[in-house]
Amino acid sequence: MDLSNLQPAPGSTKNRKRIGRGPGSGTGKTSGKGHKGQKARSGGSIKPGFEGGQMPLQRRLPKRGFTPLTRKEYTLVNLEDLEVFDAGSTVGLEAFSSVGLVGKLNDGVKILASGDLTKALTVQAHKFSKAAVAKIEAIGGKVEVI
Repeated sequence: MDLSNLQPAPGSTKNRKRIGRGPGSGTGKTSGKGHKGQKARSGGSIKPGFEGGQMPLQRRLPKRGFTPLTRKEYTLVNLEDLEVFDAGSTVGLEAFSSVGLVGKLNDGVKILASGDLTKALTVQAHKFSKAAVAKIEAIGGKVEVI
């Protein structure tokens, strides 16, 4: 066997449809494009969203709101998720990712006060909600902003 003997498996390929090659080909004369009209012309493709000259939907709808370019996207961790750690330990970004609390680290980690924490921990993160700081310190834990 060598490269000159290679061929596709039987039935895996079809002949290309040869358009515009006379009436006997089945796609002669108008080449399967019908008679006249925009789609029969050369280069006659219609762009997505084009509505025949009518104002397109994406331009008719009102534009609302504003997205600032400097917006920060924090990965959120709840207090109830911190229950997996041992009491008295220091938990930071490495500990969060090793347990699976943080997947993709966007602009940092923010600790939220959802749920209850029963262990005194030293928590290191980029941001904390005020309620989360109050709950952590009420148990005897510490809050460290990275």
